[in-house]
Amino acid sequence: MTTSFGSATSTVIPNDPKIRMQSFTGLKSLHSIALARNHRVFPLPFSTPSVITAVSTPVKPETSTTEPKRSKVEIFKEQSNFIRYPLNEEILTDTPNINEAATQLIKFHGSYQQYNRDERGTRSYSFMLRTKNPGGKVPNQLYLTMDDLADQFGIGTLRLTTRQTFQLHGVLKKNLKTVMSTIIKNMGSTLGACGDLNRNVLAPAAPLMTKEYLFAQETADNIAALLTPQSGFYYDVWVDGERFMTSEPPEVVKARNDNSHKTNFPDSPEPIYGTQFLPRKFKIAVTVPTDNSVDILTNDIGVVVVSDDNGEPQGFNIYVGGGMGRTHRMEATFPRLGEPLGYVPKEDILYAIKAIVATQRDHGRRDDRRYSRMKYLISSWGIEKFKTVVEQYYGKKFGPFRELPEWEFKSYLGWHEQGDGALFCGLHVDNGRVGGKMKKTLREVIEKYNLNVRITPNQNIILCDIRSAWRRPITTVLAQAGLLHPKYVDPLNLTAMACPAFPLCPLAITEAERGIPDILKRVRSVFEKVGLKYNDSVVIRITGCPNGCARPYMAELGLVGDGPNSYQIWLGGTPNQTQLARSFMDKVKVQDLENVFEPLFYYWKQKRQPKESFGDFTARIGFEKLKELVDKWEGVVQTPPARYNLKLFADKETYEVMDELAKLQNKSAHQLAIEVIRNFVASQQNGKSE
Repeated sequence: MTTSFGSATSTVIPNDPKIRMQSFTGLKSLHSIALARNHRVFPLPFSTPSVITAVSTPVKPETSTTEPKRSKVEIFKEQSNFIRYPLNEEILTDTPNINEAATQLIKFHGSYQQYNRDERGTRSYSFMLRTKNPGGKVPNQLYLTMDDLADQFGIGTLRLTTRQTFQLHGVLKKNLKTVMSTIIKNMGSTLGACGDLNRNVLAPAAPLMTKEYLFAQETADNIAALLTPQSGFYYDVWVDGERFMTSEPPEVVKARNDNSHKTNFPDSPEPIYGTQFLPRKFKIAVTVPTDNSVDILTNDIGVVVVSDDNGEPQGFNIYVGGGMGRTHRMEATFPRLGEPLGYVPKEDILYAIKAIVATQRDHGRRDDRRYSRMKYLISSWGIEKFKTVVEQYYGKKFGPFRELPEWEFKSYLGWHEQGDGALFCGLHVDNGRVGGKMKKTLREVIEKYNLNVRITPNQNIILCDIRSAWRRPITTVLAQAGLLHPKYVDPLNLTAMACPAFPLCPLAITEAERGIPDILKRVRSVFEKVGLKYNDSVVIRITGCPNGCARPYMAELGLVGDGPNSYQIWLGGTPNQTQLARSFMDKVKVQDLENVFEPLFYYWKQKRQPKESFGDFTARIGFEKLKELVDKWEGVVQTPPARYNLKLFADKETYEVMDELAKLQNKSAHQLAIEVIRNFVASQQNGKSE
């Protein structure tokens, strides 16, 4: 298949007048041997020269007739017969892995090829599968299926992700088709969970029966359906072409097929995506005012329900241009918050979303994937030019952005009423890893009571549709498995997140999920050392590389892997995830973290304003002053421990035994004793009052 690029406009970069740039405005398929179809795009008339710094493709002098440079992945997509070849052949070979092209294509099917990086010598290949669950909704049947697959074909655990999906690790190539087909046949899908297309659409996980929350979930479902690939490659590869698709709302079908403003590839199996799909991953979240459980500003598109005084949804505010990924020591790459684009009435939301996607499809960079996210397009063009181009695809002007109340982070942990007579229970899962006794107990409860579940964007799980009479027995059995009421969980753990990183992620530079338990314990020890209270909490997020899967750039304290056993420290996010953190220090060795934590937390305790969060404190004081404090730090002036600490142990022998046990868990005797007491009190309380 040969593909030519649409018209482009040359522009000059201000800081280097020798380089000329060209913006991508579409694909025109000249011919297709594999499909015998003609696909074409209608370039926008918008061609006024303007300054572009991070969007367009470097080209040779104007006399050159060569096509713009494209990344290798773009070639793989073009030659794949709509994401089929060579994956469909590679999965049938006897080798434990697949080739480079297939490795890129299988992402569109919801899988990544990985190998165990703890092992030396011959690589031990396996595959990670990620499901697609708009709004985090998981039917009972699918949960039980995923639980079974983890034991039969995975590593015995399920991973709840920051985008409300499951990740299933350790699947061997020979079992891929069995696992994929089983998911498909049990109300699930992995289609589009990875790859250069719209990923899982986020929405508040709480099953609240208010008009706004129901409308947000419905909108998330419709956006997910609108942007689901249509060419059938997924079903061709994994279930031999058999379709397992539910009926779509007519408004979704109508919006997808509408081409009145040249958004579609006419007669293409992929009317929105064409042969090339999007330049990079694309992320969308939907929520209601005040509810920032979805990290709304970190998405390519953030959609917020706007209602009238009676609570009736009328339309949507739209944010654009958020994104977390970056590359160390490349200032041209950066995390970015979404910014307001405008307002649309509720009947237009699918057309507006499609117009934004088409703009990124036709103008996002395809030469260098580090700059291919939509945030770079908007950052280069500016929001007004971006809006002008989107409005041409939309066919209308956006209305003024409606005023919104302050955002709040909502975890939905603990017991709550749904609003229909039933209850839901939010359970904290450290780093989203469901395994061991917790996994067994969750399955027993979900299966016995026939519960549906939802996954939250904070890697937690919600059990839905619980009758009041079931509350006490469910609470008791959950507590016995360590799934406690949130008031019995360390506040630091409640808001912390980490990506999987080692041993399976190929991008990891250092530990995240395996490292965060120890780091949180060390933070707790520092809190105690400097005199902070137990409920003085900080949002901590850790990633093993700068791609930002756990959204560390929104944390009050973000640790981003930047070398073996080394982290870049980010400070300045806020508890409600509305302020971007900034890089504070580079290459801090894991064993030296206390040298930074102690002075920061000590001065937060001493100098903070009333109710001032750690993130707001660091932003107010400024990094120059904070670095000076860290450099001059000589340690905490020790004071005698409080009386309740002295009386915690009745005798020296008990203390020594507890101290030995604590050392095995890298804790102090005091920490372990408090933990034992809290767990005991929790089990008693859960058994009696919950």
